[in-house]
Parts: sequence; structure tokens; C-alpha cells
Amino acid sequence: MPKNSNTVSSLTGLRRRVLSRTVHRGWRWVQETGAVTARHPGRLRFGRIGVGTRLAFPQGTVFGERWIELGNHRVVGEQVTLTAGLMPDLDLGPEPILTLGDGVVLGRGSHVVADTTVTIGSDTYCGPYVYVTTTNHSYDDPHQPIGRQWPRMEPVTIGPGCWIGTGAVILPGASLGRNVVVAAGAVVRGEVPDHAVVAGAPARIVRGWDPEKGWQPPLRTPAPTPPPAENAAERSSVAVRPDGPRSDGT
Repeated sequence: MPKNSNTVSSLTGLRRRVLSRTVHRGWRWVQETGAVTARHPGRLRFGRIGVGTRLAFPQGTVFGERWIELGNHRVVGEQVTLTAGLMPDLDLGPEPILTLGDGVVLGRGSHVVADTTVTIGSDTYCGPYVYVTTTNHSYDDPHQPIGRQWPRMEPVTIGPGCWIGTGAVILPGASLGRNVVVAAGAVVRGEVPDHAVVAGAPARIVRGWDPEKGWQPPLRTPAPTPPPAENAAERSSVAVRPDGPRSDGT
């Protein structure tokens, strides 16, 4: 007797739903188990990892952990690369190379490549796929392949309270002041003063803070109204996600 096609379809759909739920539950377990914290560092032995700091699983490339110091209550998204030194297993001396302050957020897929010192100040938020590097290829010798020439390395400093938009690139030697906004896709080099907004490639200052006149040019929209106190904690937990803030930083 032939099987009813509706019955077969229903059983196939049921098996698929059960399998889908099983896969998602399993992946959630893997994400929770593979996350790195001070209590559960796994194979990673950072110079310091603060209280409340969490590196989401899966992590990106991580090496030179002994010279990486992570502050308290930091959020690092999935597939974030953190490296100290040109390659693994180097002795980089007694001082930290990469220092991330308290409350720093690194969005999904970001890279912080510290062949020499990188310092990111407290409460700096980076959107997804931000790239911070201390190293650039040199091309002084026109007869040698660029990849074989010794690179240039300069320290990078990002002050506290900055907001780095999605896909921004912070180049060697960059020094950002306090509460700087970097627009999505900007390429930043050189010094940026406190309370500046930069955009473009190469990035240029498009707005700044004047103590007497306020923001110049003036902001186009009024300041947002904070949520009621009873909703603040819930909204904060949604705004700061392991895969990075959603706004583009402009």
C-alpha cells in the first residue's frame, strides 16, 4: 500500500525541525563553553584578563598573550584577532605590548595587530571589522618585492571614550584623543584631538567641539533622551553585544 505523501512530508518536516533545534542548542553550548574569561581562560594565558571580561567563541588569531593585558568588563566579539609581536613565541621583554582598558568593546571580526605598543583607553567602543595596526609595508627599494622589505612600525594610542565605526582602519603612528568619533570606513593616521569627528580616507576632521560655541558645525539632530532608569539595564545589555554595536559611528 503506497505511503501517504502528506504523512511522509510531515515526518520529514518534523525530523528537520528536531535536527535544527539540536544543532542550535549544541552550537549555543559550544559558544558558552568556548568563551574565554578570567575564570575559564582555556589555552590562552594573557598577561592580565580582568573581571567581567569575555572573549566570544570562536576567537580569531591570538598570540603573544603574555604581553596582552585586558581590563575589566570588556566585550570581545567572535573572530577577533589580538596579536603581540611579529610572530608567536618571541620574547618581547618585561612590558605589555597591547593594553586594552576597562569597558572596551571590540566588534565581531576586528583585528588589533600590535607588533609594537598599542594602547586603547577605557570605554572605547569599536564596531565590527575595525582594523588597528602598528605595522605597514615599506617600499623604499624599487627592486625588491614589497613583502620582503622590512616593515615600518609605530605605536598606536586610542584615548578613552572613543567610538570607532564599522570597517575603520587605524594606521601605525595614529594617536586619537579622548571621545573621538571615527566614521565607518575611515582610514586614520596622525594625531586626532579630543572631541573630534573624523571621516574619509585619509580621515579628516569634519566636526569638532568648541567650549564656547559647542559642536561646529552644529549637530543636525537633538541629543537622544535617555530611557527610564528601570529600563536602562535592559537596554544596555542589548546595545553592547559580542558581535559589536550596530551603528556605523557617523
